[in-house]
Amino acid sequence: MNMRIQESMSMYEKLNILTDAAKYDVACTSSGTARKGDGTGMGNCERSGICHSFSADGRCISLLKILFTNECIYDCKYCINRRSNDVVRTSFTPDEICALTMEFYRRNYIEGLFLSSGILRSPDYTMELIYAALYKLRTECSFQGYIHVKAIPGANQELVRKTGFLADRMSVNLELPTAEGLKLLAPNKTRKNILAPMRLVQNRMAENKQELALYRNAPRFVPAGQSTQMIIGATPETDYQIIQVAESLYQKFELKRVFYSAFVHVNEDKALPARTDEGPPLLREHRLYQADWLLRYYHFQASELLSEENPNFNVVFDPKCNWALKNLGQFPVEINRADYKMLLRVPGLGYKSAVRIVKARRLGVLDFPDLKKMGVVLKRAMYFITCSGKMLYPTRLEEDYITRNLLDTRERLPEEVRNMGYRQLSLFDDVRFKEDGLSLGARAGGVV
Repeated sequence: MNMRIQESMSMYEKLNILTDAAKYDVACTSSGTARKGDGTGMGNCERSGICHSFSADGRCISLLKILFTNECIYDCKYCINRRSNDVVRTSFTPDEICALTMEFYRRNYIEGLFLSSGILRSPDYTMELIYAALYKLRTECSFQGYIHVKAIPGANQELVRKTGFLADRMSVNLELPTAEGLKLLAPNKTRKNILAPMRLVQNRMAENKQELALYRNAPRFVPAGQSTQMIIGATPETDYQIIQVAESLYQKFELKRVFYSAFVHVNEDKALPARTDEGPPLLREHRLYQADWLLRYYHFQASELLSEENPNFNVVFDPKCNWALKNLGQFPVEINRADYKMLLRVPGLGYKSAVRIVKARRLGVLDFPDLKKMGVVLKRAMYFITCSGKMLYPTRLEEDYITRNLLDTRERLPEEVRNMGYRQLSLFDDVRFKEDGLSLGARAGGVV
């Protein structure tokens, strides 16, 4: 294989450039897989997940998040690495990817690898390099930790398939919510090329489940599933259109996650929205994640949350609370009789507290003090529930009345979310390198 090697740059310089170039790719998530080390190799991937995120047991876990290359043959108008931008270009080699991953892992700075890439020469050439890096990492380095890799749209399907047997999670970026937006801002990419590897991964995962049922030791194909990412705010789609697309992806491609990335103004182009002082639409991104959670875990449908007449989310209330205020005819809910799905629709009740309620009421009648002990947020739920036919306080079931009272308790987006910075922590904020080799003096940061 011919490889493009940057002789003029040290590994430190490449790492500095290619970690910074990866910061706009937000498709990182807990792995949800159970790849176990066998005691002969390096690394271990627990079910709670390996990435810089919060795992199921509350741990903050980290991964090395880099691009293979920031060179790209495409000219997407929103991308800092687009072909027409005058930025310093560099690429890793498969050997360098392996060396970095193993050295960071040995020092306990990371628990896995997130590897994405620009398009170097062609989709096939780039995918072949990524496959070579993962193959060396798994076989020669015996790395058995978590790997999340990006599939390159347009690459040979056999390359994507072979890479899937080496990765725990694979993702293909949808880029923009609609084909029209893609044509406007990423004319070199097509929805067909993006969906093709998604379908390949989905079908191969289904086949792999059957293989594993027959042969316990069969190789596992993308055991943690696949995900995708959409850029929000670069094109004029409404929130309703966006969550309809997400709902369709979950239903048709069985994705684990859809990620929403607030548009960051890094290029000047007449096709992009005008630059404003408000910065990236982080509140909108936050609302979409809340709605996405409702689609995946709370049995909501996109058409229940928004409509063509009301196409965007409320900036004051989260989507679940806003739905409840618009559907007061379904409330109050009697805690001791309502089914699980209806409990999930009550503001202030999460799926864990709903499960606790269903279990606890088998043993006796529940009252408000019991709900508080179970984690129910009564300052929100009190307007929508009864216990044995009684409300916590005398309350009018009117939208204006409840809205005013919720606002009085400051039920707004937390200050830390509104002021959240949109950046990736640099690996070099608290890490020291020596030019004659890797010498890491403090714990490395990851992805915020």
